[in-house]
Amino acid sequence: MPGSVALLAGDPGVGKSTLLLQVALTLSNFSKVLYVSGEESAEQIKLRASRIYKNYSEVKNISILSSTNTDLVLSAIEEAEPSLVIIDSIQTMESEGMGGLSGSVGQVRYAASQFIKTAKIFNIPIFIVGHVTKEGMVAGPMVLSHMVDTLLFLEGEKLTNTRILRSLKNRFGPVDEVGIFTMDQVGIRQADSTDQLFLTKNLPEDVTGSIISVTMEGSRVFLVEIQGLVVSSKIPIPRRVASGIDYKRLELLLAVLQKHCSLPLSGMDVFVNIAGGLKLSDPAADLGICLAIFSSFKNIRLSRTVAISEVGLLGELRQVQLLDKRIKEAKKLGFKNIISHNTYKTLNEVIRALGK
Repeated sequence: MPGSVALLAGDPGVGKSTLLLQVALTLSNFSKVLYVSGEESAEQIKLRASRIYKNYSEVKNISILSSTNTDLVLSAIEEAEPSLVIIDSIQTMESEGMGGLSGSVGQVRYAASQFIKTAKIFNIPIFIVGHVTKEGMVAGPMVLSHMVDTLLFLEGEKLTNTRILRSLKNRFGPVDEVGIFTMDQVGIRQADSTDQLFLTKNLPEDVTGSIISVTMEGSRVFLVEIQGLVVSSKIPIPRRVASGIDYKRLELLLAVLQKHCSLPLSGMDVFVNIAGGLKLSDPAADLGICLAIFSSFKNIRLSRTVAISEVGLLGELRQVQLLDKRIKEAKKLGFKNIISHNTYKTLNEVIRALGK
C-alpha cells in the first residue's frame, strides 16, 4: 500500500535481506527502488544481487545506499523520490541529534518515527528489517511493533531450507495467511508443493516413535511428521526436550499421559521433534505428540497413522477447526487410519485401542 510501513523480523541468517533484495530487484523492472543498508557495503550487496538475480546486469532502477545515518537516509529518500524504500536494518540506524548508540531505545524509536512520517508525507511504501531477541521478539522498544502498519516474521531453521513468512499484524489485509518458501544458494523461491513438504521421505514401515498430524497455517493444510523418543533416564531429573513445539505444552501432555493413561514416564527422558524444522502452535497436534511418545515407549508402529485432536487436561479429545478439510487432505495423500475426536472421546481410549 502506498504510504505504508512494514516491519520484517526474523532470526539472523534466516533470509530477511535476501528476500527483500529479491523484491527490490524484481520491482526495479518497472519502478524506482532505494535499498538502504547499514550492515553491508554496496559492493557486498552487488555481489549477492548478481548471484540471486540472473538479469542483474540489466537492472537500472535500483539505487543502493550504504549508510547508518538516519538523517542522511531521510534526505536521500526525499531527493531520489523512489517508489519503494528498504531499510536494512532499523537497529543500525542512528542520528547525531539523539543520545545513545545505534540499536538503543531512543535511536530506534526516532528512526522508526521519521521513516513512518516520510512514508506518509511522500506516499512511499517502506520495508524495515528488524532484528529479534533470544525470545523471538522484535528487538528494541515494543512501541516499534505498534507504530508500523504491517508486522511480518520470517521463520525457519538455518539447517533446513524451508522458510515460512507469517503476518502478525496487517492493517490492510488478513493476518491468517502464510507464505511458504525454500531457500538455496540462488535465493528464496516459492515452494511448488507444500502438502508433503514436512514429511520424511522413504520412512521405513517398522519405525516406532513417528506419527503424522495435520496442521493449518492460514488457509493451507500441511501434513507434518511428529517424532518421539522415550529412553530410560540416568539422571535424577529426567530430560524433556522439545523441538518445534512449546516446551510447556510437552510438559502438560506428559502429565496427562501419566495421570489418565497410566504411562510410567516419570523416570524417562522424553524427546519430541517436528520434522522439517516447522514450529507448531496448532493444538490439533496434541494427540499426535501424545501418540508419538506412546509409540516410542511401547515400540508400536504408527508411522502410517494420522492423529488430529486437541487434548484437554482431563484427557478428553477436543474438537479442532476445519477437521473435515484436514481429514480430506490426509486421505488424498493415501492415509486411511485417521484418529480424531470423531473416532474416540478420550486419550485413554486411543491408548487402549492401539495397545491391543
